[in-house]
Amino acid sequence: MDEKLQIGRVIKSHGIKGEVIVDPTTDVPEERFAIGEVVEGHQTGKTLELTIVAARVHKGRLLVKFEEIADRSAAESLRGMRFLADPREEDDDEGFYDHELEGLRVYVDGEEIGNVRAVERGVAHNLLNIRLAAGGDALVPFVEAIVPEVNVEEGTVTLTPPEGLLDL
Repeated sequence: MDEKLQIGRVIKSHGIKGEVIVDPTTDVPEERFAIGEVVEGHQTGKTLELTIVAARVHKGRLLVKFEEIADRSAAESLRGMRFLADPREEDDDEGFYDHELEGLRVYVDGEEIGNVRAVERGVAHNLLNIRLAAGGDALVPFVEAIVPEVNVEEGTVTLTPPEGLLDL
């Protein structure tokens, strides 16, 4: 069996009904955290299977409710839990691991403009945090329209940014 991928992590509990705030670390949180999905949670010395009964975005965060978690106390006990899943076939074709992107040289119109410093998680899509050679950092939406090419083997990312995206 393939090594499991981390698809998210519990940040903390939310409210009194047992919801948790999840930091999704997958390109498809709407699939991995869909109602009815069973996720495998790992936390110091224990593994739980949890069934998702609700998932929603609230103020830019992913809130998830599990069938097995009835209240805030139970939700709080999940703090720091990592969710792991088997890779899906499409995981091999799409997406990259954060560590594969970090450090890649970034090009616009054939000119090197900086390198990828980090990948920041967003609800709608991830952002590339780019350290610009001209100074400063820029957050670039990691979507095909703006990042049409990533070549891990060559160590490069090609951008086609809209006007003003990289201006400080």
